[in-house]
Amino acid sequence: MITGPVLSRFREVLQRRLGWTFADADAGHTATVLSERAAAHGLAVRDYLDRLNGRRWAAETAELAEALSITETYFFRHGEQFRVLRESALPERIAARGGQRVLRLLSVGCSSGEEAYSLAIEAYRARPSADWIVSVVGVDANRRMLQRAASATYSEWSLRETPDETRRRWFRRVGDDYRVDEDVMATVRFAEHNVAVDDPQLWQAGRYDVIFCRNLLMYLTPDVASGLIRRMTGALAPGGYLFLGHTDSLGSEPEGLERRHLGGTVYYQRRENRVSPPPRPAPRHAPAIRHAPPPEPVDAEIRHRAIGLMRDDRFAEALDLLLTRDPAGTRDLLLRGVLLTQVGRLAEARDTVHRLIDAGGPHPDAHHLLGVCHELDCAEQAAGQYRLAAYLDPDFAMPRLRMGLLARRRGDDRGAASHLEPALRLLAYEDDERITLFGGGFGRLALTTLCRTELEACGVRR
Repeated sequence: MITGPVLSRFREVLQRRLGWTFADADAGHTATVLSERAAAHGLAVRDYLDRLNGRRWAAETAELAEALSITETYFFRHGEQFRVLRESALPERIAARGGQRVLRLLSVGCSSGEEAYSLAIEAYRARPSADWIVSVVGVDANRRMLQRAASATYSEWSLRETPDETRRRWFRRVGDDYRVDEDVMATVRFAEHNVAVDDPQLWQAGRYDVIFCRNLLMYLTPDVASGLIRRMTGALAPGGYLFLGHTDSLGSEPEGLERRHLGGTVYYQRRENRVSPPPRPAPRHAPAIRHAPPPEPVDAEIRHRAIGLMRDDRFAEALDLLLTRDPAGTRDLLLRGVLLTQVGRLAEARDTVHRLIDAGGPHPDAHHLLGVCHELDCAEQAAGQYRLAAYLDPDFAMPRLRMGLLARRRGDDRGAASHLEPALRLLAYEDDERITLFGGGFGRLALTTLCRTELEACGVRR
């Protein structure tokens, strides 16, 4: 049996070797991997940990990366980011690279290669003429996934978001599968890389026009994530683009980068270090400008009244009350975002949530609310935000409940139960204000009943 101290020791070794961090919800899978890898070497668990901890064991580190990494991906995943790449990023980089006639792109955490080939297809068809060179590098720590990527052969499920025209032009049928066009394959190479370790050859200064690193940062320790961000920023050409996952944020003013927003998509662009012109001096006798006094901040009484109106389902009145005051902190911004969501002003709600996230620091409630905003237009993005909220606060019941309901909607009863069971347990201790904010008008008892009903529908009796 794997005890808590033994599992903690294994996690510490993995943090040093791979830079990964782990949530409590991952404990079962992590313990299973530990037992299986120790047995594969004919060692007791403690002896295996002594050997793993004692010296560099590259082959075993690669096996652990394969066993523990998350590999779900598909071609042109999150199409809105590829739309920005196609319509904005690549045209700008082509204009900047006109003298060199080369485009270089990097996929960090490329898994089985779908993202890297998607980048290659977009860059290949965007190049102005045949004499342009397209170079795409995909890196990952999982050797088995890299072998699959090198084969460039995928099931129809991996192409589920690929438009028919793109499928016909850039893939050919091989039995029941699809193989990437050979010209595109020639532009892509894959390499094993551990993001916890520097590689000066990979991270050459100013090398890449575009870097994709999506939904990886959340799994890394803070030090490793910070180091990776610095290396990616330095490796971007001036004016180059960085695309992160919907669960990742660098705040509003990341060092060396400018935050961009287009069509609901947030991405980053490397600053070009241009010298700003000096400010114009004010006229010598400029008239004094009279500013209206700022609105008063939300006080405890206003907040209490707004939450009371929420409990009575009077969301519009509660929002009107808040909008007369200036948010005094993150709690007020969160409440405003919730009310904007409740009255259907989703664009404003998302902007409010991004203000919260950009303020810095983990904010599980903000990520949960962003998931609620996305449920109507992209269930996958919603699920990603809920996963991040639950990861940031393992005791937060509401994102687990929403993930369970999303899984039920997909017909995935087993997956639904894996979220609904911890949600049911955590609901008994959920904060009253969180239930008011995120319960959709339902109280603790009603949410608990809903959770039990959905679990029974999954075949789990409570």
